[in-house]
Amino acid sequence: MSTQPTSTSGRSPIAAKLSGLYCHFKNGAAKLQSPFLLLVRLYWGWLFAQTGWGKLHNLGHVHDFFASLGIPAPGFMAGAIASLEFFGGILLIVGLATRLTGFLLVCNMLTAYITADREALAAVFSSSPDKFYNADPFTFLFASAIVLVFGAGFFSLDYVFSRPRKRL
Repeated sequence: MSTQPTSTSGRSPIAAKLSGLYCHFKNGAAKLQSPFLLLVRLYWGWLFAQTGWGKLHNLGHVHDFFASLGIPAPGFMAGAIASLEFFGGILLIVGLATRLTGFLLVCNMLTAYITADREALAAVFSSSPDKFYNADPFTFLFASAIVLVFGAGFFSLDYVFSRPRKRL
């Protein structure tokens, strides 16, 4: 009989060691998720708020641009989109209603692609997708999709309001 300990899982000691190291790495990397989401929300929330603020103060230009794209009810849509971007940016910054805000902003950016950058949207399925990711809406769309899929993280009002309350 061998005096060497046998692995009950059937894995070699090297595989078990690598698996353990990977688990430590994975757990350490997972701790970066909330700080990363905070940075995404702060940076892109600020940019959305700025673009919304600019649109709110130039609704005439936004109306004319939307009308040139053939967007229905351009006057209403100009105010709605400007408000969505401004208040949505603020909601992203504080981390409140993050997934809903992310969903609305994803819809907004997809609409921007469809109406203003249709060629770039079609390029995603072609041999030159660089037109897609170099278009103006791409980074806004990507950031919105991140908060839609992953939520706000630990450093947010969403987290504070989702915690169970202790009864008095």
